Amino acid sequence: MPRASRRAFLARSLASAGTLAALRALPASAQASAVFRLAAFSADVTVPMGHGMMGGAWLSKSVADPLFAKGIVLTGGERPVVLVSVDWCEIRNEAFDRWRDVLAQAAGTERQCVLVSSTHVHDAPVADLEAERILHDNECGGTVCDLKFHELAVQRVASALRDSLKSSAPVTHLGLGQARVEKVASNRRYLLPDGTVAYNRGSANRNILAAEAGDGDIDPQLKTLSFWNGNTPLAALSNYAVHPMSYYGGGEVSADFPGLARRRRQEDLPSVAQIYFSGCSGNVTAGKYNPGTRENRVVLAGRLYQAMAEAWRDTRKLPLEQMKFRSVPLLLEPRDAPAGFSVIGSEKLLIPETKPFTQCLAAMNLSWRRRAASGQPIDVPALDFGPAQFLLLPAEAYVEFQLHAQAVRPDSFVMVAGYGESAPGYIPIERAWAEKDSNLGDWCWVAPGSEARMKAAIEAALKK
Repeated sequence: MPRASRRAFLARSLASAGTLAALRALPASAQASAVFRLAAFSADVTVPMGHGMMGGAWLSKSVADPLFAKGIVLTGGERPVVLVSVDWCEIRNEAFDRWRDVLAQAAGTERQCVLVSSTHVHDAPVADLEAERILHDNECGGTVCDLKFHELAVQRVASALRDSLKSSAPVTHLGLGQARVEKVASNRRYLLPDGTVAYNRGSANRNILAAEAGDGDIDPQLKTLSFWNGNTPLAALSNYAVHPMSYYGGGEVSADFPGLARRRRQEDLPSVAQIYFSGCSGNVTAGKYNPGTRENRVVLAGRLYQAMAEAWRDTRKLPLEQMKFRSVPLLLEPRDAPAGFSVIGSEKLLIPETKPFTQCLAAMNLSWRRRAASGQPIDVPALDFGPAQFLLLPAEAYVEFQLHAQAVRPDSFVMVAGYGESAPGYIPIERAWAEKDSNLGDWCWVAPGSEARMKAAIEAALKK
């Protein structure tokens, strides 16, 4: 992008976060007499065998444990708001909008009021409908997702949502709890003994130096936001920032260790809907504490479960007196360099000689480029309950954005879910570009300069 247009793009993006926020804010009733209600829903969204996994890197062969979409519908504000977590790797572009539109219709609300977050487990699918059509049109061997299954899954979740509305319950109180998670998360970035910066601490790691280095920049707290009808708990939303993988890539479908921890909590409290949201963890993995063995999945699940249980015990209840919704538009600039990230570069990869997964990556880039070229912004929504806020950020945002959100409202309980609209891939901070973060060689479809735009959107979404 030429320098002049790049400068204009940045100015337009930053301005949109501040000026359009007011236009798209949805004022909700803040009166203490308002009647808030909650309906919880759950639906199985396990992929069929032979389906693309992690965007087409391999195909599903068996099911270790099922995948679910779990969420709640909150009413009592100006419009119903849906919060839903899906045990998929990512939901992108048209697929993300399809989820929001169908669930919005089921809940009787608007697209922007449906907050869809993927847990980002890798033994699960990426949904990108346009990318799949691009692969088909170019007669490629790669496959990102099955279009018919995707629609079936979305409709199944919508049906569960509609059914849940028949048994909604009053909400009188919020519950706020948190606990430190021990020996799970570590930043990809760490320092070698000579002071050199390394970024190679992935989800599984047997590198002694990476294991011995400190955790790095993480958010050590697991937060649980709960909703109550008097003394009766209705739903518990737990949130932690870590790549949710112990081992993956063999064809087993799995919600991995967060899914196991969530299931244990559901068994503890059968009448309380347990929902887990992955935080901003593009650069946070279990690598320091995970050698990648099958046995360690249960170990990591146990540590996460213990924090969930402790956060529940730590919970303090407050009257629910408001539910204000705001959505801020965000524009991120597509990446052109190196050459494979440009439109022409990606189109050249859609040939039979290219490996199937490389074809899939090219198709996902082109899908994102078409969406970006249309001028459609990414929605950054926030739900403000007064003493607590729920913020949804896009894609594989680095953990520093979650920490920034908490710093914007230091006197409040800020829960930040990542992996909303996931088309951009990794959204790094500028330091990562300067230090040549090796993870940005692929799965990052945004240009340098995203940090300022992300922070401006966060501040606008969370403003009092």
